[in-house]
Amino acid sequence: MDATTADTVFRPAVPRRAGGPLPLLPFLWISWRDPIRMWSERHFTEPQLHGDSALGEIIVVSHPAGVRHVLTENAANYVKGDLQRRVLGPMLAEGLLLTEGDTWRRARRILAPLFTPAKMATLNARMAEVCHARVAAWSLSAHGRVLDIDSEMSGLTFDILSATMFSDELGGEARGFERALNQFLANGARIDPLDVLGAPDWAPRLGRLASARSARFFERRVTRLVEARRRRIEAGDAPPDDLLSALLMARDDNGGPGLSDEEVAANILTFILAGHETTARALGWTLYLLSRQPEYLARLRAEADAFDVFDPKWADGLPWTRAVLEETMRLFPPAPTMARKALAGDEIGGQAIKAGATVIISPWVLQRHTLLWDDPDAFRPERFLPENRKSIDRYAYIPFSAGPRVCIGAAFAMQEAMIALAGILRAAQIEPLTAVEHRPVHQITLRSRDTMRLRLRARRSA
Repeated sequence: MDATTADTVFRPAVPRRAGGPLPLLPFLWISWRDPIRMWSERHFTEPQLHGDSALGEIIVVSHPAGVRHVLTENAANYVKGDLQRRVLGPMLAEGLLLTEGDTWRRARRILAPLFTPAKMATLNARMAEVCHARVAAWSLSAHGRVLDIDSEMSGLTFDILSATMFSDELGGEARGFERALNQFLANGARIDPLDVLGAPDWAPRLGRLASARSARFFERRVTRLVEARRRRIEAGDAPPDDLLSALLMARDDNGGPGLSDEEVAANILTFILAGHETTARALGWTLYLLSRQPEYLARLRAEADAFDVFDPKWADGLPWTRAVLEETMRLFPPAPTMARKALAGDEIGGQAIKAGATVIISPWVLQRHTLLWDDPDAFRPERFLPENRKSIDRYAYIPFSAGPRVCIGAAFAMQEAMIALAGILRAAQIEPLTAVEHRPVHQITLRSRDTMRLRLRARRSA
């Protein structure tokens, strides 16, 4: 290992891989409990696997050319399948994440101007301010304090979202949203066997029934938020210059109507459930990995000490910070699996598939694949330093997806995570509590199976 890397290599613990194809009942059980446990060793060594099952034709694509074909070159032929809409549809059906065709294209046109680099740059100072306040509230001392990192990162990213996107009109509700989100992810967002089998919607799903209260909480709170801002706009008051106002006042440049209140609410829920949650998990896993790798932690602290959010080129001064975050999202991708349904027959990697086939692209598999990565299970952030990153195929690393449906908030999430991580490390020393490793579990995002706790000490130089 050269002088730019850590002295030791850390390979975080992962679930045991399946021995081979799973029979239907074990597959349904694992899909409900923890879908990342369904992958076998073959998935990480072969570029694609194809077969027919009781659930129909399935092809798992884990090579860049195939991923490019599905997500970009022939993206119009691949839509999000019924399973994802059944799981997330009750709350997000009208949001950007799940809509298709002309409805999706219209919404994307309307939303795109809200996420330009210039617009995102105006949010940097506010992100840093919110992070400083959150860290100060920890009241760290030299003796250290044990924090629930999952909860704290959820609170931090929610505070940033509230401040930058909703002018703090959600302020003070982080705990309520966190409780509701945890309940939804633990129950309602699980892949119910009835959904996998295509049972009719009227058949009761136990997880959805258990999470009904959290779903109602989200819907009521967001609906009140939208209605209050709409009244303010219609009364002629100057609304805050934030995402909510922009959503309500946005117009389609092609002459179509703006977003309905239902579409606005669904997209707000999408940003809360998809955006805030994924960034929180990325930050949590990053702090966990850094607690095991003091060499990398020292590099990031040095960058954090020199960080100045008011410098227009601040991101250029955080190359190791970005690299660590990107390597974390390689090992623990925010969205570990994507499924598409073929509208018409096609050919992927020389394999003919029929209309209706399920195409699975799993960043969890792709980004740990032995044909694409050297020592794929090792935490080695230097892969993503500027001088090395150009060797990584665009379609071998897709934490924010790719193609026309690439995450619209990717730039927001990345700058939020970099600013937050620099703010935390400027003030805190991160230490593990135990040698026992945290293992991921797939609940829409990749969460820690057990509560992630770390010890944070005030830095003497802070």
